[in-house]
Amino acid sequence: MTNKYMEVRKSPIHRYGGFALKKIRKGTRIIEYQGERISPKEADERYAKAGPKSIVVLFNVDKKTTIDAGVDGNDARFINHSCDPNCEAVDDKGRIYIEATRTIEKGEELFYDYNLTRSKDDAPDVDKQYLCRCGAANCRGSMLEPLKAKRSKAKKRKD
Repeated sequence: MTNKYMEVRKSPIHRYGGFALKKIRKGTRIIEYQGERISPKEADERYAKAGPKSIVVLFNVDKKTTIDAGVDGNDARFINHSCDPNCEAVDDKGRIYIEATRTIEKGEELFYDYNLTRSKDDAPDVDKQYLCRCGAANCRGSMLEPLKAKRSKAKKRKD
């Protein structure tokens, strides 16, 4: 099935990417993110079994549902991450759509911020594993959600 808004081709950011076939206005719903709907547990098992050269394309919808675009997925899986995106992922009753957050010119690559979640048991080099190559001026260097600033406890003064 072809999409009237985007096509997949080689990307200077990462292997392949989604590119605008025509001018896309802010707020346009470009494509639905599709694939097999599985449980987060199954998604974790698939990810753990994947080899180093495997490409696992998962999108967490909610606590019960993850979309594996590697199985029955569509071209939405090729839209790359950027820290300065021109699109966003929108949840509409459990269906995920990629929508333009600003007007996108014909030929421009489509991006959204993956904001991948962090967990307590992440490896120390997790940011290197999810290295961002977007090149944006505000690039945080990782596709993972920004680190939360640690709160410092005020020390009591001893007089």
